[in-house]
Amino acid sequence: MKRNFLILSLFSLLFVACDSGEKSITIPADVYHQSMDKLSDVIVHDIFSPPVASRIYAYPSIAMYEILAQNNAEYKTLSGQLTELESIPTPEEEVSYELAALEAFLILGQKLIFSEDRIESYKTELYTELQTGVNKSYFNASLVYGQQVADHIWAWADKDNYKQTRTYPKFTVTDDPTRWQPTPPGYFEAIEPHWTQIRPFAIDSSTQFVPERPTAFDMNPKSQFYKELMEVYTVGNTLNEEQKEIASFWDCNPYVMNQTGHIMGSTKKITPGGHWIGIIKIACQKTESNPMKSAEAYALTSIALADAFISCWDEKFRSNLIRPETLINEHIDEEWVPLLQTPPFPEYTSGHSVISNAAAVALTSIFGDDFAFDDTTEEKYGLPVRSFTSFVDASEEAAISRLYGGIHYMPAIENGVTQGRALGNYLVNKIELRNESLAQSKD
Repeated sequence: MKRNFLILSLFSLLFVACDSGEKSITIPADVYHQSMDKLSDVIVHDIFSPPVASRIYAYPSIAMYEILAQNNAEYKTLSGQLTELESIPTPEEEVSYELAALEAFLILGQKLIFSEDRIESYKTELYTELQTGVNKSYFNASLVYGQQVADHIWAWADKDNYKQTRTYPKFTVTDDPTRWQPTPPGYFEAIEPHWTQIRPFAIDSSTQFVPERPTAFDMNPKSQFYKELMEVYTVGNTLNEEQKEIASFWDCNPYVMNQTGHIMGSTKKITPGGHWIGIIKIACQKTESNPMKSAEAYALTSIALADAFISCWDEKFRSNLIRPETLINEHIDEEWVPLLQTPPFPEYTSGHSVISNAAAVALTSIFGDDFAFDDTTEEKYGLPVRSFTSFVDASEEAAISRLYGGIHYMPAIENGVTQGRALGNYLVNKIELRNESLAQSKD
């Protein structure tokens, strides 16, 4: 009997020892950046299309922001500001908001990708390190709260019509010579033709920022359209090394087919939105932004990216314009190949132009107009660092890169820039993230 009592006492002491520790967890902003990097890596691995990737970035970023903002009076909730988003639950006991935000982010990221084990193994290793010296009950309560918020955001995400669009019919290619046709080498079917049906985050509808009509199709050599086609062909044939570097730097094609003779291979890269997510990290680290400001940057920019894709894809499948590569091969030079592989969806407007400029406006609203930075995002893909004087400078280069790459006519680029900036300005004026009176009084 005494022996059993001794064993019980030892177990009790062990439990108390495990449960003792600090009721405080400080998570550096770099852990959030590292976690976002992990999500990007899995998006690349799983080969998500650019529109779908934007959705994957948005929901975890919003959850992270909402939890941290709940514990920071200087920031406002996004509930009531984003379509159909209701207030997140409040914790029932003492928690670390920073850990709960991380947990919600990772749970949602894991739900939105295919390779869940990659997030799970990352989380296990990370949490083993984070819980050292921390009160066990406090740590677990924080995780429980993160799960509650993740469930709340997931229920909201589940109503955005994404599931329904998975069952919609594939895009129908016609014989109309003005309309988009699959392009070599893969001749893939059109990506996400029903993305216009996805519920927007903050814009009123997918049609709120419809751009000017593309130049009327006309293969008469004296027509404006033919001149724009020849511009793509001429520029593509006379690229200098700087232009080639620019095109490659902003390629961001998640799946590029490489053919050498009869051997076919592939290369996987980050999406255009993923490139801008990488720029957020660069800006936050340069300014030594704390977790709250980092979450603000990720949330606002990911919302801008997601809504920009909805707006752009709405136009792509409305105008359904044929790509330059198809026409050049049919009418001008059957051997011509653009520098970049033409992505599988209609031409107008340029996705890079729309989403890059929307993101640039969002980031400018947080970090300022003349924020110079070195963009190291593509280093891991073997591309050199490029330097920019501002986010707008980077977005303009991203836009013109599509002409250098041989995949867009100039109107798609120019009107895409206008479309993206209009959408971005609308969002930063509509969404209120800061409680300015409190922020100013603190200053």
